[in-house]
Amino acid sequence: MPNSPARTPPAPGIPAKSPVAEDLRAFAEHLADRARPLALAHFRTPLGIEWKADQSPVTIADRAVERALREAIAARYPAHGILGEEEAAVGIDRQVVWVVDPIDGTKSFVTGLPLFGTLIAAVVDGRPRVGLIEVPALGERWIGVAGGGTRLNGAPCRTSAVERLADARLFATSPDMFSPAEEIAFAALTDKVGLRRFGGDCYAYGLLASGHADLVVEASLKPYDFMALVPVVEEAGGVITDWCGAPLSIASGGRVVAAANAALHARALEVLRAA
Repeated sequence: MPNSPARTPPAPGIPAKSPVAEDLRAFAEHLADRARPLALAHFRTPLGIEWKADQSPVTIADRAVERALREAIAARYPAHGILGEEEAAVGIDRQVVWVVDPIDGTKSFVTGLPLFGTLIAAVVDGRPRVGLIEVPALGERWIGVAGGGTRLNGAPCRTSAVERLADARLFATSPDMFSPAEEIAFAALTDKVGLRRFGGDCYAYGLLASGHADLVVEASLKPYDFMALVPVVEEAGGVITDWCGAPLSIASGGRVVAAANAALHARALEVLRAA
């Protein structure tokens, strides 16, 4: 059985639990506080929907939230880079880069499903050191800080102790996200788990961090879809990588597997690689 990768040590530029890391955490929460009312102002209201080249939807809410986040970041940290879904990247080669997804789960958003979220990550020297999942409609917020644990609405949370695939509860946002070859590998894995559920977008990773789900396996993601998830999952005790077991970065492909612990992660990777 392949071994899951060792936890990545703190980035050299920002020691764990440093005042700088704490400042980034506090600012990430400030950004989420700005995003929440903007998203809710448009949720379950008549919306015009535009379709991008990849056939993903975008609304005024996506653009309004990202614009507000970018303006706040540029005002507070003009030397930091920004990577978001709706506008051009700025300075992604800088030491600190903010990676934001204004409305993760736009399809959920436009259909009134309250599981959409705003994702915010502070990436330092290429590694996400702060990650935040803000779920406005439910009033829930997970935040993970390298070396500082993960909290849900201020309370510490932990992943489950499930290590056997047969006992695992697995999420994926949609079966439509997999290529034919990926679909075969995903099916091989889901044949071995205890429970399979679709839907949830970023919310599924919050559930994993809180011990209510054990695996999330997805494909076709972009960096703004997964960078914020890394500290949330890892600092709660989980493991999150690509399908080859490599750490996730801005340069990673779209395949992601998150597990409650190293043993379960290794077993999931073994199945995905063998398919």
